[in-house]
Amino acid sequence: MNKKLGMKDYVFVGSMLFGLFFGAGNLIFPVHMGQLAGQNVFWANIGFLITGIGLPFLGVIAMGVSNSASVYDLSSRVNKHYAKLFTILLYLVIGPFFALPRLATTSYEIGIAPLVSSGNQRLALALFSIAFFALAWFYSKKPSKIIVYVGKVLNPIFLLTLGVLLVLAFINPIGSVSDMPVQASYQTQAFSNGFLEGYNTLDALAALAFGVVIISTLRNMGVTKPKDIAVDTIRSGVLSMVLMGVIYSLLAYMGAKSLGAFEISENGGIALAQLSHYYLGQGGSLLLALIVISACLKTAIGLVTSFSETFIELFPSRSYAFFIAVASILPAVFANVGLTNIIDFSIPVLMFIYPLAMVLIILTLINPLFKGYQSVYFWTTAFTLLAATVDALNASLWREAAWIQWIVNAADQVLPLFQYGMGWLLPAILGFFVGYAIAVTRRHHTQVQFT
Repeated sequence: MNKKLGMKDYVFVGSMLFGLFFGAGNLIFPVHMGQLAGQNVFWANIGFLITGIGLPFLGVIAMGVSNSASVYDLSSRVNKHYAKLFTILLYLVIGPFFALPRLATTSYEIGIAPLVSSGNQRLALALFSIAFFALAWFYSKKPSKIIVYVGKVLNPIFLLTLGVLLVLAFINPIGSVSDMPVQASYQTQAFSNGFLEGYNTLDALAALAFGVVIISTLRNMGVTKPKDIAVDTIRSGVLSMVLMGVIYSLLAYMGAKSLGAFEISENGGIALAQLSHYYLGQGGSLLLALIVISACLKTAIGLVTSFSETFIELFPSRSYAFFIAVASILPAVFANVGLTNIIDFSIPVLMFIYPLAMVLIILTLINPLFKGYQSVYFWTTAFTLLAATVDALNASLWREAAWIQWIVNAADQVLPLFQYGMGWLLPAILGFFVGYAIAVTRRHHTQVQFT
């Protein structure tokens, strides 16, 4: 029997979705962007919101309307072999290699490091990482309880504590945004830099993973009809994304105002620690520790759960218990390289996989317009893959190599928007038309139809 959800149900599911999304990057990147943008924070924030909440919302909708059971199922519209590689890479990025260790490191650097002497930082980070992922592992053992752990417990704690800091920052501002300096990269490209900064939240990638969690949660609540699942997913997503947009904007403006008393920090975690201490002294450090640990722990639970549920489908010879152990142990190790290093290492990978995820999401949403031709999925993705590879090389640690410079310079000459990190857009459009032309000229072609 199909259940009709009430407003209370939507609030709980929306709260869970917000809780899953809003983790480490969601706290630190808007603040740091605000510091860099200064008085241009408005346009930087608009760009950030497009990739920070617009694309994740489209990802959640795509999972809902396509009635896909997993990221692998959705990306199989391109090609079965591609789907497996894409799914593995996506979950490694939002799982043990980047997003998960960043959650622990951000929690430590913002909430714990200010309370630890300089000589004991390494040991304290190691011990904290072990404790953090031990908790994430424990709460991931029962994925059916995630709505309780995240939506009804950790998320309300996070919102209440963060609300205290935001209210103080806007009641007693350090300075006026209109007086704040603008860094060189944000003087003429505030919007595009904000757009690219939104990549760092990883939320467009996480949307594909968390969309599956939402669908599973709705089914557990008694919603069984595909149409109702799609509608309820969208309604819950609206509540979550509106709340995220408001908090992102407040954090960005708080970062811009902070320049009235502080220099631009190495990362947003340091800026948040400075601001909390400025307003509440030692008590501010304790409050911020509670804010960031609750924020990051709830997202870690969601990521460990979704990583493990996906990998058990891809590799059924292993158990769910095995994968939650892997998803907890590996990031506990990687967390010890430091927040700034994790961010630096992740950028080229994000520049590669983000365009692929965005193209998949957009094609899924407009599937009826091109009759679901499989060749459209394939060729659009193939053309995007080439451009995304160049973007990744341009952002890599080896970008000064002569052969990479030659490729980058050539791409800059022929690809519009390449200098803004969106050189994949024209190839994606060309691939779409190539795929469509191939489909309509064939006598037999494969179509992807949604139920």
